[in-house]
Amino acid sequence: MNEEEIMITLGEIGVIIVNSHVVYTSGKHGTAYVNKDALYPHTAETSRFCRAIAAKFIGDNVEVVIAPAIGGVILSQWIAYHLSGLTGREVLGVYAEKIEGKIEGHSFVIKRGYDKLVTGKNVLVVEDVLTTGNSAKKVTEAVRAIDGKVVGLGALCNRGGITPEDVADVPKIFSLVNIKLNTYEESSCPLCKKNIPINTDVGKGREFLARKNLI
Repeated sequence: MNEEEIMITLGEIGVIIVNSHVVYTSGKHGTAYVNKDALYPHTAETSRFCRAIAAKFIGDNVEVVIAPAIGGVILSQWIAYHLSGLTGREVLGVYAEKIEGKIEGHSFVIKRGYDKLVTGKNVLVVEDVLTTGNSAKKVTEAVRAIDGKVVGLGALCNRGGITPEDVADVPKIFSLVNIKLNTYEESSCPLCKKNIPINTDVGKGREFLARKNLI
């Protein structure tokens, strides 16, 4: 299963949306969108993609897989499941939870007893879509804060050109697909100038139109 085949499958089930007019969380506009939530109802495809990610970390002696909640929890479970099968030993799947901070924005904490499972273990951090890499970085820092050893970062899609240096210097990054999304400032968006309709099904299009009093 190569990257082109994965892209075709992701397009067929609505994960990769192209030739559209999308408003991103950042407020910028663009023509494409990665709708990660469209994947998870398709359990066979989710399992297949997670197995492909797991296979890239067979030699890293992963003992625990961790992801940021909420969507990443599904990946954590599937990747841990496949690593267990591929290595012949149990690999645990856990998650970190977001906490809001008044000064530094959000961070992540590992609780529910999962901290005891992570301490002193080789840990693989996983994420669905890497845009800024901030969530993956925060989870990596949370793992290291309790003496877990991060051995790598696995992702479904790297759409931000994220490198190990962007995510607290993880030893390695692997993503199934790498997508470069062109973005435009609202004030200079060529899609707006051509009056191409805003996509209100994904991203922040509906909020954008409400702010403009267009809905």
